[in-house]
Amino acid sequence: MNAAREALIRERLSGLEPTTLQIIDESHLHVGHEGSRNGAGHYRVIIASPRFTALNAVARHRLVYDALNDLIPFPVHALAIVTRAA
Repeated sequence: MNAAREALIRERLSGLEPTTLQIIDESHLHVGHEGSRNGAGHYRVIIASPRFTALNAVARHRLVYDALNDLIPFPVHALAIVTRAA
């Protein structure tokens, strides 16, 4: 994984006070995909946070997307999200 991109994603998601945060670079699974041609990456984020308590999946995902919004579509082309309340 591109260490600078991972650090940027971690920094942006730190505001959600994660107790668990795993960032997986899945770009190798999308070689040749249109979004990969300009160097943008495909990532899976697994995050647990007390801020997710009492929120449904859509609301949790919105919080993650809001934190990363300006990184999409570059350097993050695609984002898969798994959220859990901590």
